[in-house]
Amino acid sequence: MTFSKKFGVFTLALGAMALATGAQAAEDLKIGVVVPMSGPFAAHGKQITNGLNLFLAQNGDTVAGRKVKLIIKDDTGVEPAVAKRQAQELLIKDKVDILAGFTLTPNAFSVAPLATEAKVPMVVLNAATSSITEKSPNIVRVSMTLPQDTAPMAQWAHQQGIKEVYTLVADYGPGHDAEKQFKKTFTELGGKIVGEVRTPVKNPDFAPYLQRIKDLKPQAVFLFVPNGEQGVALAKGYKERGLEAAGIKALATGDVTDEDVIDAMGDAALGMITSFHYSAVHDSPENKAFTEAYAKAYPNARPNFVSVAAYDGMHLIYMALEKTKGDASAEAFMAAVKGMKWMSPRGPVEIDPQTRDIIQNVYIRKVERVDGVLQNVEFDKIEAVKDPGKQ
Repeated sequence: MTFSKKFGVFTLALGAMALATGAQAAEDLKIGVVVPMSGPFAAHGKQITNGLNLFLAQNGDTVAGRKVKLIIKDDTGVEPAVAKRQAQELLIKDKVDILAGFTLTPNAFSVAPLATEAKVPMVVLNAATSSITEKSPNIVRVSMTLPQDTAPMAQWAHQQGIKEVYTLVADYGPGHDAEKQFKKTFTELGGKIVGEVRTPVKNPDFAPYLQRIKDLKPQAVFLFVPNGEQGVALAKGYKERGLEAAGIKALATGDVTDEDVIDAMGDAALGMITSFHYSAVHDSPENKAFTEAYAKAYPNARPNFVSVAAYDGMHLIYMALEKTKGDASAEAFMAAVKGMKWMSPRGPVEIDPQTRDIIQNVYIRKVERVDGVLQNVEFDKIEAVKDPGKQ
């Protein structure tokens, strides 16, 4: 039974009960969404709102007898003080039942204490530092963690006979997580880290770092930067500085070759190897349906891992509210989501009952042209990966 049919039957049943008892209609379910709608990470906000709205369009805007209302607030980018202020307004003025969004780690950290104090669920749709779910018992994450996507890349590199790697990561929580996990997994397998550098989160100039890597001549360089403009600059710099020509393999998490920016990279992205939990060309009936619906709803945008996480976040909210019969209190909601399973466009997913993080497949991909379009083509898979940062 589809969500729309399933929830339609459920809503009718509740409506009949209300009429029979003379009870008033259930209050709206208010979801406060804190995301960047302006600034350098505005694409994140667009993809999240697209994913949320696509799910509502397909499955109806009512769950467990409650009409769903999204209230969007702009955090403008890496601005924890702004995110906290917006979340406070949502909780105090708008009286939201659920907080959601949080594409960037510093912002998620700043809001986590509010979720605890206000006793509301907080659904993280992107921010990927491992420790986020440890900042409040009311946080559940449906996106990924950087260690989760990074460990398979280190394993694959070792399997290919790569013994020496240089790491370049952005100097903030997710970058630190990616660096730490790659080094841990790769060195435990016998590999050697021959150099490492952390680049500024805002407006980095990659040229001197890439030149230093080229001069050192490692077998490969492992890269992580926030998905967006930095990935474009890094991919182009890798080619222009001659690292590819020097035989230095580019290995990265999938953020770098995200569908939102891969066209802007052009041929500079070709051949890049990444590990990630979603590709727009993932071969499954669920993803085919998702990408076709997305293309129809948003013909000028490409779906990516951010829009899928938002779509799955709304899926989780609907499943939880159905289970709790409309109760969105933190205690009931968090009990409902622990151990929850469903089939996502990315593949089978589950909420780890211990960590409240997502368990999912991680795929090894290579950037290729498919029917003239740059795509992350999956060629290997590691199933049911937990966050190794919490193991």
